[in-house]
Amino acid sequence: MAPLDTKPSGDKKGVWKSGKGKGRRTPKGRQFTDEALEEVQRLLGDRPRRRDLLIEFLHLIQDAHGHLSADHICALSAEMKVGQAEVYETATFYAHFDVVKEDEAPPPALTIRVCDSLSCEMAGAQQLQQALEDGLDASQVRVLRAPCMGRCDTAPVLEIGHNHIDHATPEKVQQAIATGDTHPHLPDYEGLASYAANGGYEVLKSLRASGDWEQVQEQVLASGLRGLGGAGFPSGKKWGFVRANDGPRYLAVNGDEGEPGTFKDRYYLERTPHVFLEGMLIAAWAVEAQTCFIYMRDEYPAVLEILRREIAALEAAGIVAPGYIDLRRGAGAYICGEESAMIESIEGKRGMPRHRPPFVAQVGVFGRPTLVHNIETLYWVSKICREGPDCLNSTEKNGRKGLRSYSVSGRVAKPGVYLLPAGSTILDVIEAAGGMVEGHSFKAYQPGGPSSGLLPASMDDIPLDFDTLQPHGTFIGSAAVVVLSDQDTARDAALNMLRFFEDESCGQCTPCRAGCEKAVKLMQAESWDQDLLSDLCDVMADASICGLGQAAPNPIRLVMKHFADEI
Repeated sequence: MAPLDTKPSGDKKGVWKSGKGKGRRTPKGRQFTDEALEEVQRLLGDRPRRRDLLIEFLHLIQDAHGHLSADHICALSAEMKVGQAEVYETATFYAHFDVVKEDEAPPPALTIRVCDSLSCEMAGAQQLQQALEDGLDASQVRVLRAPCMGRCDTAPVLEIGHNHIDHATPEKVQQAIATGDTHPHLPDYEGLASYAANGGYEVLKSLRASGDWEQVQEQVLASGLRGLGGAGFPSGKKWGFVRANDGPRYLAVNGDEGEPGTFKDRYYLERTPHVFLEGMLIAAWAVEAQTCFIYMRDEYPAVLEILRREIAALEAAGIVAPGYIDLRRGAGAYICGEESAMIESIEGKRGMPRHRPPFVAQVGVFGRPTLVHNIETLYWVSKICREGPDCLNSTEKNGRKGLRSYSVSGRVAKPGVYLLPAGSTILDVIEAAGGMVEGHSFKAYQPGGPSSGLLPASMDDIPLDFDTLQPHGTFIGSAAVVVLSDQDTARDAALNMLRFFEDESCGQCTPCRAGCEKAVKLMQAESWDQDLLSDLCDVMADASICGLGQAAPNPIRLVMKHFADEI
C-alpha cells in the first residue's frame, strides 16, 4: 500500500495545485429557466409524464403561449426525461407548432390560415390571401397558406385562430378580428340523451351481455362494408386478423381526414357523433380492445370539442370507463392519415410511415395488435348492427351494391355530402349537387381526392365505386369529388395537387421527397417534358414507402393522357 501523501496542497501538481475545480455546474447544452419549468409543470398538471403524450403536451404549451420557445422545449424535455433533440424534431415535424429559437421573435398573437386546396383555389383563395396580406398589419396578424381544412363545400375557407370562416372575404375577417371571434363554433348535434332516447347503445349493451363477435362479423361482411378511408378493405375481415393475435389489443380510429376534397367524416361527426361512437365501441368489443384511440385532425376544432363533451358524457353514464376512449389531437400533417404514420403520432412521435410487414393488425400501437378503422366505416358498423346488413346491400345500381357518401365540391350549384348508390356516375353526382353552376360547362372531375388525379367529362358513365376505376388508372378513394368546368385548366389543377403532395411529404423516402419537388418544377414549364415526367412517375410509384408517393403521380399521368392539348 502506498504511503499517505502529506505534502501541503501548494506543493502538489495538476488538479491539486489550486483546489479550484473547473468542472461544469450544469449539464452540457441548452438550459431552461425555473420560470419555464414551473409553467410547464403547471400546464401538464397531474397528467402522467408518458412519452406517448408528447404531442398533447406540445399542444398545451402552443395553446397557452401561441408558440413553443426554446426555453419551454428545454423545460418539457427535462420534465418528461426525453432528449431535447427528440422533442424538437417532433415539434418541427407538425405544421401547427411554431418553434421559436432564442434569437427569434415569436409570431403575432393571431394567425390566419387560408386554405389553398383545389376547391378553394378555384373559388379565389390566392386572391383572398393576397388581399389579407395587403390589408392587415403583419406585426399583429400572420397570414399563412394551409392545406385542405375539410370545408370544401363552403370554399374559399380560412381559419382565424380556431374559428373557420366559410365563403371567406376580407370583410368577414375584419369583423371577426374586431369582435374577437377566434374560437370554434359548435353546430347543433345529437347529444347522448337524445341518441339514447331513440335506442342508442342498446345494441352495444346487448352484445356486451351475451353477444357473439363472429355473428356480428358475419353481419358486417354480409353488408359488403369496405374501409371508407380510401383503401376499401373488407371491414369485417380485419376483426379476425386482430383477434388472431394475443392481447392486449387496441383500436385506433383514423379521423385524420386530410385528403383535399373530403369532408364526409366531419359531416357525420358534426351531426350524429354517437352513431360513430357506438360503432367504435362495438368494434372494440369484437376485438377485445384494451383502449380506443381516436386520432382527430387539428383542423376540426369543433369536432374535437364535440368528442370531448360526448366522451365525458359516456363516462358519466357508465357506458365506458374513464380513460377507455383516448382522444388524440393531430397537429397538421396529412401523412398521418396513413395508418402506420397515425400510430407513430399516437405514440408521440413524428408521423412517418412504417415499413411493412409486420402489419398493424399484428404490430400496431405500442407494438400490440391494433384494429384501425375510419370514422365513416364505424358509422356504418353501428347502423348495420341496428338495422341489419340490408341497410347497405339492398341498394343496387349499375351492377354495384351499397351506398357511398360523396363529398362534392367545385363548380356545382350545391356542394355538400350526398349519400347515393355506390354505382352512381359523375353525372348522377352532379345532378344530386344541383347541377353545374350557372355559366359553367362540365369539363373534368377528380373522382377520389388528388391521389386519384383527373378524368375528362367524356368518361361520365363509370360507376364511382371500389374496383370500377382501376382499369382507367385511378380509384374512388374516399369519394372526394371535385368538379371542374370549361373555365378551369387541368394542368393548373394537377399542379395544385402536386404542390400539396410536395408540401405534405414526410420526407422519409427520397422518391417521394425529391420526386414531388422535381415534378412541381417540371410542371411549371410552358411545355411539359413528358418523357422525363413519365420516368419520374414510374420511380415514385415503384419506390415510395407509402401511398402518398405511390399515388402522387396520378394527376400527372392522367393529364398527359386525357388533356395533352394543355401541356
